[in-house]
Amino acid sequence: MRYLIGYDIGTSSIKAALLDIESGETLAAMQSPDTEMEILAPRPGFAEQHPERWWEELINATAQLKAKLNFRPEEIAGIGISYQMHGLVCVDGDGKVLRPSIIWCDSRAVEIGKKAFHDLGENYCLGHLLNSPGNLTASKLRWVKENEPELFSRIKYFMLPGDFIAMKLTGEATTTVSGLSEGIFWDFKGEQVSQELLDYYGIPSSLIPRVVPQFGDQGRVDAQAAELLGIAAGTPVCYRAGDQPNNAFSLNVLEPGEVAATAGTSGVVYGVTGSPDHDPLSRVNSFVHVNHRSEAPRYGVLLCVNGTGILNSWLRRNMFAGLDYAKINELAAQAPAGSDGLRLFPFGNGAERVLENLDPGAAVRHLDFNRHDQRHMARAAQEGIVFALQYGMEVMAGMGMSMKTVRAGHANMFLSPLFAETFATTTGCRVELYNTDGAVGAARAAGYGSGSYSDLRSCFKGMNVVRTYEPAQDGSALRDAYAQWKQELAQLIG
Repeated sequence: MRYLIGYDIGTSSIKAALLDIESGETLAAMQSPDTEMEILAPRPGFAEQHPERWWEELINATAQLKAKLNFRPEEIAGIGISYQMHGLVCVDGDGKVLRPSIIWCDSRAVEIGKKAFHDLGENYCLGHLLNSPGNLTASKLRWVKENEPELFSRIKYFMLPGDFIAMKLTGEATTTVSGLSEGIFWDFKGEQVSQELLDYYGIPSSLIPRVVPQFGDQGRVDAQAAELLGIAAGTPVCYRAGDQPNNAFSLNVLEPGEVAATAGTSGVVYGVTGSPDHDPLSRVNSFVHVNHRSEAPRYGVLLCVNGTGILNSWLRRNMFAGLDYAKINELAAQAPAGSDGLRLFPFGNGAERVLENLDPGAAVRHLDFNRHDQRHMARAAQEGIVFALQYGMEVMAGMGMSMKTVRAGHANMFLSPLFAETFATTTGCRVELYNTDGAVGAARAAGYGSGSYSDLRSCFKGMNVVRTYEPAQDGSALRDAYAQWKQELAQLIG
């Protein structure tokens, strides 16, 4: 037997999947830890995690795979990595982590990115970077340079979270073009690292790790990692992508016009285009997609709402003690469409790019102690998340993107029939849910990267539609609720 392993380095947990190459079947899928990993917030607007914790939990998840299916070390043909985007990991010359990772929902670099957008000029930023530097990885690294200069002087390489995991597996510091683009280091016109951005931020190009292909040889598992994981030394690491480009790959979203969505800790809609488009206000962001080639360019336009699954998690811990998500979904379905006027704004997880990097915090409006109960709160949360995503999808539509079908994994908030139905009706899109997730997608991609599959389409055997949702014929109550929500959002953000 020959297998592939996919890892998904998430904010809440590390997931690992074992895929049978021949059948395309997922034989085992594990995650570690059992409870959600902590996000450190030493100051308001800060969000950090310890990279070594990701590695510890990856080891644990791999041990669980081996316990479930006792494969031989040499039976693993390749490893793929998916990871939380936009984070910053700083390591020294020995590969040791110098500080906690500044992760995707951290807001500390907002003003740095705004100033860069002004100083470098909108024409350069939108024409060459397709984005404002915003609150993304390059701006976070500049924050370290300004606020922790002694530490900055000891940095050998800066990395994205997936680059760090690849280094732990192989002992080599590497990155990808897609990763550089998500960090806003990539010049799309010159198809090279933006020297203008590096010069402006005072970042030496020597801090960038060696660039490796998206699919293919990214290094081999070294002896130390092999012993820790029970995988043969020399096993190729042959795919790496941020979680949202990878989620799109997982759903076979590779061609212009195809659209993927996910609703984990954050909520994302990700559409593929064949041209390097941008939003003038940088409310959605464009990156190099995983299957991009100069002769067949592919770009991903990413809408992100930070406060999605994390809102649901917060409600469960603080307002629905003792109830699991399935029971909360049942309660939500008992409230009427529009939640009897209760409105929830899910912006409590850092600066929101779709709101031009404002951080208004979460808000509940029109709460009536005589009418509303848990059912209304549960539904208002799911509706508020969908409304926030629809708000961003209108920005994408303004860029000329046509969205008629959205594919998502049958996971996270899409496990709620009410959430999926609300999404379909509010957006007007058919929703297709598949039996896949980020770790499984990374394993499938490793099949192509390792040469186990001859082309990208071959990666998707064994993947099937689990459920579909069509927009409701009478969605007037939801449409009216969204119109009111959008009007009140304008008041909330001033």
